[in-house]
Amino acid sequence: MRVVIAGGHGAIAQHVIKGLAAAGHEAVGLIRNPDHAADLVAIGGIPVVLDLEQLDAATLATDIAGADAVLFAAGAGPGSGPERKLTVDRDGAILLADAAERAGIRRYVMISAIATDDFDPDSDEVYQIYLRAKSEADADLRRRDLDWTIVRPGGLTNDPGTGTVTVAESTGRGQIPRADVAAVITELLINGGGVRHQFELITGTTPITEALATLDS
Repeated sequence: MRVVIAGGHGAIAQHVIKGLAAAGHEAVGLIRNPDHAADLVAIGGIPVVLDLEQLDAATLATDIAGADAVLFAAGAGPGSGPERKLTVDRDGAILLADAAERAGIRRYVMISAIATDDFDPDSDEVYQIYLRAKSEADADLRRRDLDWTIVRPGGLTNDPGTGTVTVAESTGRGQIPRADVAAVITELLINGGGVRHQFELITGTTPITEALATLDS
């Protein structure tokens, strides 16, 4: 399987690349900074340098042609302003979906965020615009005839993965290691579960494979 990952140098993305490579799959990481290419090669990834904010869907479709799945793991980052929350976190995700449709790639996994639909539409605060961007990207993906899965993790930590999670439409507030988010996504990509499901994800007591099986039961 060949998976294209937008935001390939991010922490979760790098965990996913390692997991896919270890399982014998190809992980293509889309990166904006060519200096990051060596990092992806070192963990078994295939770097492709491009800028989602500078492409149209037809060009991106050519770049990702032949993939079996795409993962949106990109983000403007904590130091960015409100404009880039929209151009990256929302518009980048929509662009990837447009390109996937053009390229005939049906599988799309989205990394979103917990409680994104609770954003304040009247606020110009950066975090509220971030939530709006993620919510609108999710809504766009849900309307498409793709095999989508939207993963909405809680507060992210760099703690070691536990291998146990809580998966639900609404989990309530909580945290989760990036390593566990990546393990969930890797499982979804490899085994094809969770199609047309959106769920929140925090640390819990249920093993990942067992928790994800509830989505399709």
